[in-house]
Amino acid sequence: MDLTDVRRLTGVNFLHDRCGAIAEAVVEDDRKGVAVCLWRERMRSLLDAVGWNDEEIVVRCYPGGASLMTTAPIDGLFVAADMIEFAWSQVVSDIEGLPHTDPASEIEGFRQEIAETRNPNLILIAEEAEERGVSYLGGDGTVSLGLGKNAKVWPEEELPTHDAIDWDEIGDIPVAMVTGTNGKSTTVRITAALCSAAGHVTSLSSSDWVRVGDEILDEGDYSGPAGARLAVRDPRVEMAVIETARGGLMRRGLPVPRADACLITNIAADHLGSYGITDVPTLADAKFLLSRAIKPGGRLILNADDPFLVDRGPRFGGALTWYGLSFNDRVLSAWLRDGQHAAFMRDEMLFYACDGKEHEILPVVDFEPAMRGAARYNISNALGAISLAVALGIPFDAISKGLTSFKTTPEENPGRGNLLEVGGATVLIDFAHNPAGVLALAEAVKSIPTKRRLFLLGHAGDRSDDDIRDTVRAVCSSEPDMTIVKELPKHLRGRNAGEVTALCLEELKRLNVPDTSVMTAEDEIQSVHKALEWANPGDLLVLLLHEDRKEAMALLDILRTSKWQAGDPLPV
Repeated sequence: MDLTDVRRLTGVNFLHDRCGAIAEAVVEDDRKGVAVCLWRERMRSLLDAVGWNDEEIVVRCYPGGASLMTTAPIDGLFVAADMIEFAWSQVVSDIEGLPHTDPASEIEGFRQEIAETRNPNLILIAEEAEERGVSYLGGDGTVSLGLGKNAKVWPEEELPTHDAIDWDEIGDIPVAMVTGTNGKSTTVRITAALCSAAGHVTSLSSSDWVRVGDEILDEGDYSGPAGARLAVRDPRVEMAVIETARGGLMRRGLPVPRADACLITNIAADHLGSYGITDVPTLADAKFLLSRAIKPGGRLILNADDPFLVDRGPRFGGALTWYGLSFNDRVLSAWLRDGQHAAFMRDEMLFYACDGKEHEILPVVDFEPAMRGAARYNISNALGAISLAVALGIPFDAISKGLTSFKTTPEENPGRGNLLEVGGATVLIDFAHNPAGVLALAEAVKSIPTKRRLFLLGHAGDRSDDDIRDTVRAVCSSEPDMTIVKELPKHLRGRNAGEVTALCLEELKRLNVPDTSVMTAEDEIQSVHKALEWANPGDLLVLLLHEDRKEAMALLDILRTSKWQAGDPLPV
């Protein structure tokens, strides 16, 4: 009976429309009913004791555990998290028969902490922002009102009084958010390119960086709330496109309170078990949280090829755009006859339809990331980006221009379908890291002409055995001549060293892959060295890089500069 996580929720979240605090607890199913009831009772008693009588408690049970969330004032989120933790300690004491900590002294401590952190001015400002429909962001030591070029930003300790703020100078900018299992980063980057092609200073946050125009503000995984805030607080920004990963949504809630358009790319098994999300339908519900951010008049954009999104789309009461590669013609015609919006492909041409008209956007062959139609997943990403751009008010000519100029270079879309020529061999670098993503890539790879094909395979330890085996099967669907199984020592995530590699090797053997067609590597860089040593001119090396992409790219740059040829010894 352990708490696995206690955290603050700074925005609309999976369990409630208000901010607060939440914790997940590991508890056996035969104890869960009693434990959760006691947890709720203890939490209610604490809330009432500190004067938070109107705060609400939400409990969610799932296999192997439960979550408890309480709403709380925005100046009391840390206290609320401490109270949840103490309430759980009381439950453990009750069930295990352990001595109790005196609740009276703890309650007095909570009251003192609430008094010390009380900030009536902050609450007034947040309420005024809500009434005016202006974004309020706080809880990270900084307070901002409005977004981008229309924002005002202060350190929390320098926040002016409510009546000293000139609210007429504050406003929002157009914002789009993107979530889903695969394709988020690429869709965000394409969309930002389309907005930039229309002349707007555009910021984006993604799993590799936060960028404003052509300037990278910071590098790293910024697909959570920190990246979003960095992107929307920059005073130069006229439009923002935000990658919104599941982890950030579950840790903090919506990264910004409202958006003009939100897109969900697809739903597939990934990171199951984290934050109490144990199955794919619940994962779909968690990602569908983005629909609650859409402003009146905004648009929710969904992938019509995904059954989980098709099932949930009708639940959204606002304007809806569908995009997809395999629309049923009758269904699409009926949708368009009703004046609705859709993005689709017909006869190798990308289309966007709205208000009863179909607009030709671009031939697929002119969109480089589509690999002349082989990379269908990138065609889908382009259709999603087109839909977002239209929702943001981007003209069709700028959309076509932006799609034509978007490239698969490491500079523009790092780690996502980067196709390079190195010493007479072709190297494809990608971040695919779950069965659905690897399978989509494998399908594209099979259409690339090559003499021999190598696939670099590895997996983080926090995925299930079945997910790891499914990923191996996805790799094998590309019929590689050589598979390298790499260890990811920085991503063991609870497993023993060598455990994931052993699972991969076991599945390869079960699939009758000859031992002579398999190599292993102790880490990602060693695996890249082995791939290059194996290569001959005309070969294709598919490198799924997750830990050391920068180092691998630096190695490839050295080889290209030194005029190395595949088949020769490596100079480094």
